[in-house]
Amino acid sequence: MKHRAVKRRSVVIGIGATAGVAAVGGIALSAQASTGTSASGPGTLTFDPEAYTKKTITITTADGSEKDVVYHFWAPITYVTSPVDTDHQTLVVSVPVEIDGKAVDASNAPIVFANEVGGYFPATVKDATGVGQATMEMSGGAPPAGGASGAPSGLPSTGASPGDDGSANDMTDAAGGRVSLPQLALAAGFVVVEPGCRGRTLTDSAGNYYGTAPAAIVDLKAAVRYIRFNKGRIPGNTERIVSTGTSAGGALSALLGASGDSRIYDKYLKAAGAADASDAIFASADWCPITDLEHADGAYEYCWGTSVTQTTGKGVDQTVSKDLRTLFAEHQAALKLRGLNGFGALTARNYDQYLLTTYLQPAATTYLASLSDSARTTYLAKNTFITWKGGRATFTWDDYVTHVGARKKDAPAFDAFDLSAGENNEFGKDTTEARHFTAYGLEHDTTGLGAKRLDSDIPEKLNLMNPMYHIGRENPGRARHWWLRVGTNDTDSSPVIVANLAAALHGLGDDVNSLMYWDQGHGSNTDPGDFIAWISKVSGHRK
Repeated sequence: MKHRAVKRRSVVIGIGATAGVAAVGGIALSAQASTGTSASGPGTLTFDPEAYTKKTITITTADGSEKDVVYHFWAPITYVTSPVDTDHQTLVVSVPVEIDGKAVDASNAPIVFANEVGGYFPATVKDATGVGQATMEMSGGAPPAGGASGAPSGLPSTGASPGDDGSANDMTDAAGGRVSLPQLALAAGFVVVEPGCRGRTLTDSAGNYYGTAPAAIVDLKAAVRYIRFNKGRIPGNTERIVSTGTSAGGALSALLGASGDSRIYDKYLKAAGAADASDAIFASADWCPITDLEHADGAYEYCWGTSVTQTTGKGVDQTVSKDLRTLFAEHQAALKLRGLNGFGALTARNYDQYLLTTYLQPAATTYLASLSDSARTTYLAKNTFITWKGGRATFTWDDYVTHVGARKKDAPAFDAFDLSAGENNEFGKDTTEARHFTAYGLEHDTTGLGAKRLDSDIPEKLNLMNPMYHIGRENPGRARHWWLRVGTNDTDSSPVIVANLAAALHGLGDDVNSLMYWDQGHGSNTDPGDFIAWISKVSGHRK
């Protein structure tokens, strides 16, 4: 299905009852200014229902139709009482009140909680003047050690170049257009909350990194607590919060879903001044999540280890790749996961076949079936490794890997020996901008650290950042509804990451909707209309 780009046209046509001067971070701002706040600034967690501006926007939806939406917009609100950085620890709220001239009552609508994180960079709403304007900040800090550019692991293909800002929720559709989930959600009659959060590149005047792990997830949890604390004041159903995110934002969305009300975050949330409320969410939607970082290097080599050349033209050390594949096999066996559709135990010996039959061949089948007869014939002539018979696509694992081509990353992909990966920076601490977080990465360090053990705080940080940690403990506060997506040509990570998430959650009895997009890369979303329909279905919402 072809999805058109979203048109963005936002005009102020009125203002709510509250107007005047509020302060954010010590700066006085008018409530009518584009960067103003509601009456609930630092020091208070009470949402002011009247502190909105009234706006209009025309949104092109997933089916190509246009909708004129009138909505109430709350400018940046600080969601903790002890903010470290009000440029990032704030959120905006958008509530539809009229769609195509028809009044909308969103008082009990699902709340789409859309984070804009990419590459574990900061996300901000400080300049947002309307829905879908939150941004990912790829600047504001030094690159990690090792002399690399600091380009992160896993940015959506629509993301900006380093040094610019981008929107992680502006994903690509099958036709190469843009998909803005916050705007599509608004056009569907849902309440939209877009939170900012700290990220790995932020430093204070003394050079301390204050946005590294677990800052981002702490901030997102605090934002959820703010929403739930304001039940009855903030529009929407606070029991039906649906988190969305892409890439590292997808990882954080998955973590938010898996770790609801986990006590291991309490000290961090208390320090931030988070509301005394639940941070559990109803559903988690995660596109190409860059997660399970301590095992991601092995999963990457399992899938892409035979792709000996990177997109840069550089070769891959096959000894390192083999070592990491061995570590993957050990970890996968320890997980004791069972595949979907009665596949059985998932091991390194059969995971390629599992991906083929459960995800890859169905993805190719769906794609080919959507083409016209002539377009399908042309595609199959160019991709002779696919057998098309009886309306079904089949092929081998080796042919699939060859079809994907050169991999994006070196080995290791995430815990780089020279500390150059964005994830190394994500585990930075104090004035140390990048650290190893796996024993294998540390053992092969090329920066001259000389350390024999990982820093003592790393195991805790890994637990704080990994949804699989909470899923493995059957966290009772986890979300029970999951939407998981990744492109089959995405070599920013490994398809194993999404497949393991789906298998682990399904094993707990959760509602899991997972599939892969054929021939799509990182940050793709070719079924946004289906996602919007899914929210309505699982939440029980009817307009």
